[in-house]
Amino acid sequence: MRKLILMLTAVLLVCSCSEKRQSGAKAPIRVKTLVVSPAMTDNSVTYVGIVEEHEGTAVSFTGMGVVKRLLVHEGQAVSRGQLIAEMDDVQARNLLAGAEAAMKQASDAHERYGMLHENGSLPEVKWVEIESKVEQAKSQLEVARKNLADCRLTAPVSGIIGKKLVGAGETAMPSQAVVTILDISSVKVKVSVPEAEISHISSTTPSTINVEAAQATLKGGHIEKGIEADPLTHTYDVRIQVANGDRKLLPGMVANVQFSPEGSYALQGKSLPVTSVQRRSDGSLFVWTIAKDSTAHRATVTTSTTHGNHITIVDGITMGQRVVTEGYQKLSEGTKVVF
Repeated sequence: MRKLILMLTAVLLVCSCSEKRQSGAKAPIRVKTLVVSPAMTDNSVTYVGIVEEHEGTAVSFTGMGVVKRLLVHEGQAVSRGQLIAEMDDVQARNLLAGAEAAMKQASDAHERYGMLHENGSLPEVKWVEIESKVEQAKSQLEVARKNLADCRLTAPVSGIIGKKLVGAGETAMPSQAVVTILDISSVKVKVSVPEAEISHISSTTPSTINVEAAQATLKGGHIEKGIEADPLTHTYDVRIQVANGDRKLLPGMVANVQFSPEGSYALQGKSLPVTSVQRRSDGSLFVWTIAKDSTAHRATVTTSTTHGNHITIVDGITMGQRVVTEGYQKLSEGTKVVF
């Protein structure tokens, strides 16, 4: 019995020593890390804008009359020369018939008196009067023909019908728009920029435009800057050209416009949180990097400018390298980590 007790005691002592040795091994330290990325200075400014057509054309009759037919609808694509509307042309046809009769009468008189004029039997004054009547009749005939042609309204340009402003049966006045034709093969996004910020925007300033209604994010093109400020808001109108080949962007849609003034998003090195950079007693700077075997190592770095809560690293680390951002206080060279 005594021997058994001694044997059990020995076994317990051996197990206890083994546990102590195991507990003496350091467990990996948990840290937070990030992968080194390009440093970018975000000086961009965002505005709310409105999509506008590239160009709008108001189409109207040149004379007054009742609209007989309107052959297009809003949103319809039309081609240049396509018939859009017709006006009641009864009066125009009557005027044309009268002009044609006057022209026939003047031509007949010109032909009859022409023989007398050649024989010298017609005074020169009378002949001049007859020729003048022919010219007058010809002019009136051309006007009557144009008036009849103007009863047909055709598209002067290709585009999309924007609005119908006059309907069938209504009286159209001279130069009163019947429809608008919009060119939206490209569009403009208009934003109002405060006077204190307008100097930072040029015709080539990069811009990004997000139109939620069209679920589209696009790069802006050439910029047109207004030169007259709104007297109340002290803002200037800025219009950005945007390609719209698929015609998803429609006039009136709200857009978020982000300008990136010169220097924004310029690659300047590698970007890290300011807190991840440590200082040695000799004043040199370093960061903790993680090797492929999950061990921590110091890397001496050279820094540049700060932007927000990040700092630019110009030397000492490479793009894609993993750096410790939190939990570095317990690290030493070669420490095993988990992240």
